Amino acid sequence: MKFAPISDRLTGLGAAKWAVHVEGLRRASLGEPVILLSIGEPDLPPPASVLDKATSSLRAGRTRYAAGQGEPETLLAIADHLTRRSGFRVTPEQVLFTAGTQNGLCTALLTLVQAGDEVLVPDPYYATYEGLVAASGATFVPVPTLPEDNFHVTARAIENAITSRTKVLLLNTPSNPTGAVLSVSEIDAIGDVCERHDLWIICDEVYADMTYDAPFCSPFDRPHLRDRTLAVSSISKSHALPGFRAGWVASHPDVTPRLILVAEAMLFGSQPFIEDALAVALNEKHPEVERLRLAFRERAETLIKSFEGSKAITARMPEGGMFVMLDIRKTKLTGEQFAWQLLKQENVSVMPGESFGNGGAGHIRIALTVDSAILRDACARIRSLAEKLVAAVN
Repeated sequence: MKFAPISDRLTGLGAAKWAVHVEGLRRASLGEPVILLSIGEPDLPPPASVLDKATSSLRAGRTRYAAGQGEPETLLAIADHLTRRSGFRVTPEQVLFTAGTQNGLCTALLTLVQAGDEVLVPDPYYATYEGLVAASGATFVPVPTLPEDNFHVTARAIENAITSRTKVLLLNTPSNPTGAVLSVSEIDAIGDVCERHDLWIICDEVYADMTYDAPFCSPFDRPHLRDRTLAVSSISKSHALPGFRAGWVASHPDVTPRLILVAEAMLFGSQPFIEDALAVALNEKHPEVERLRLAFRERAETLIKSFEGSKAITARMPEGGMFVMLDIRKTKLTGEQFAWQLLKQENVSVMPGESFGNGGAGHIRIALTVDSAILRDACARIRSLAEKLVAAVN
């Protein structure tokens, strides 16, 4: 039997990264008291009005095929949302509805790159990015960042990685897994590099509404960068609705028709009742959304306090998102080794930093998806294990 090369390119880029999480889920399903901190699935309820709209729209018969680009009211809601955010007018002609952020990123990459091209990605990076780039046939090129710089990618590092084959820079701000939020000046400096080398920018903005003290900035919101930027997002995290698979790609109006061609090859229309719910999510203010953001900030602060004074672990407050990277290099274990030992000895499931690239080596990623009391318990277990390991080394 013969297969297309895509499945070969994707081998090892999927389930293997999530092995600790999968084992944690298995143990939890058997009744073991595992604290799951390994996946970014919000634990707080979504806005009631959004659920009400999905239900009423479903019962009203909004179950037929949707338009390939998206339903008119939904596209307008997304455009208006981006207009309010940026202060510059965005039109429905600039928007494609997608089945979540992952589908949007895949659509964007398949539209812009092919075999022989290169895609630059700041490292650490979200675990699915390697597979997304590999699916397109392009080459994945990690751009290093440093924990000491709070994992902020620099314009110089990006420029040093550019070759004649580079076509796209894939950004993620706020970052999963690092929590880094790029500032206006950083975005502009990076944008200058992309302008000089005529690169597209794809920006994963799924955590845009979850920043703390650092204000969010998108290259799509910068007038001189808008024409080369594809902004991708969804309501999965901001509105605690990951199962809705409701997102978008915003770009120059000349790009949208090409995106639609690729999107329709993968998913010819979506669920109209979910698109209706997305419109309500973006058109209205929801107290649940603000509670979600405040809860993640409080939990992040709880976690940081839990490791104050530790000689085994370094914890840095994230600037946004719903994750914290813990530096466990003093234990002399890899993130992978530490995560497995933590699960087996302390019943806490976390993600190894190596699942997010070489830049995550010697770290573990904590999802802030349990209440503060459970999180404090988990942190005590993590700290206890790390300090035992450091004591054994010394």
